[in-house]
Amino acid sequence: MIKLLKYVNPYLKLWKLFALNFIISLFLVVLFWNDYLISFSNFVIALTWAYAICFTQWIGHVYINNKLNERFSWQKQLALRIILGAVFMITYTVVAYLIVQLILNVIIFNNYPDDFWSWAVNSSIYAIIISAGVTLFFTAVGFFKAWKKSVIEAEQFKTQMLAYKYEALQNQINPHFLFNSFNVLTDLVHENPDKAADFIKKLSNIFRYVLDNREKELVLLSDELEFLNTFVFLLKTRFDNKLDIIIDVTTKNGEYIVPMALQLLVENCVKHNEISSLKPLHISVTRQNNTIEVTNNLQPKNVGRDSKGIGLENLKQQYLYFTDKNIVVEKNEDSFKVKLPVLSK
Repeated sequence: MIKLLKYVNPYLKLWKLFALNFIISLFLVVLFWNDYLISFSNFVIALTWAYAICFTQWIGHVYINNKLNERFSWQKQLALRIILGAVFMITYTVVAYLIVQLILNVIIFNNYPDDFWSWAVNSSIYAIIISAGVTLFFTAVGFFKAWKKSVIEAEQFKTQMLAYKYEALQNQINPHFLFNSFNVLTDLVHENPDKAADFIKKLSNIFRYVLDNREKELVLLSDELEFLNTFVFLLKTRFDNKLDIIIDVTTKNGEYIVPMALQLLVENCVKHNEISSLKPLHISVTRQNNTIEVTNNLQPKNVGRDSKGIGLENLKQQYLYFTDKNIVVEKNEDSFKVKLPVLSK
C-alpha cells in the first residue's frame, strides 16, 4: 500500500496525502451535506462518506494519469493522450464512485438499492460531473507541463546544435586543417597545376557548404553525400594510396541527415587512426536499410589535445531531437563502426 501511494505521488509524503484528503472531505461535507450539524454521528457519517469518495478518486486519477504519461507523450501524441485520459478517468470515476456508494450504503444504512441499475444511472451523473472537472484539471496541467518541457527542450536543442555546428566549422578552419591543406596545395601547384586548381575549388566548396548549412537542422542525404565526396577528395589528395575510402550509399527522395554528420565521422576516422604506407586506413560508408554505416579498420594513435571527445556526443544529442532511434557505436579489436539512422521529415 505504501509503495503504491509513493508511486501515485512521489513528491507527497503519506501523512500529507491523508491530511489533504481530510481537508477536502471537510469542504465537501460543508458544501453538499445539509444536515451534518444535526448530530455528531451525522457528521462522522458525512465525513466518512466524503473521505472515501475523495481518497479513492484522488488515488485512482493520479495513478491513471501517471501510467498514461509513461505510455503516451503529450508532445507527440496529444490528441490520443487527451482521449485516453478522458475515457479512462471517466470510466474509473463512475466505477469507483458507484462501488464506494454501494459499500457505504450497505455498511452504514444496511440499505441495498431495490432497482440497482436505475440507482447506478442516477448516481453516475454526479460521478461524471466529478470526472469532467478532474479530467479537465489533469489535461490542463499535463498540457502545460508538456508545453513547458517543449520550450526547454527547444532551447537546449538550439544550444546543442550551435555547439555542434561551431565544432564542425572549427574543424574546417582549425590550424591543422588549414596547414595540411596548404601544404598539399603548395606541392600540387608545382607538380600538377590543374589538380591544384581543382583542389582549391573543392576546398572552397567545403567552406561554402559549412557556411550555407550552419543554420539548418537537417539537410538532404544526397546533399550531404555530395559534400562528403568533396571532403574525401581533399583527404585522398593529401594521403594518396595510404587512405582508401569507399562510399556506397543509395538515396531516396525525402531522406535527411544532420548536417556534416558523415564528414564528422570520416574526419574522426582520420584523426584517431594511424595512416601510413605500412598501415593504410580503410574507411567504408555504406547503407543497410535505413542506416548509414561508417566503418574503419582500427589502428589508434594518440591525438592528445586534438581530441575533445564532444563531436560524436553532440551528434547523438542532435539525433535524439529528431528520432527515437539511437546512434549505434560498435567497436572490437579490428574495427570501429558508427551507425546513423536515415531521417525523413
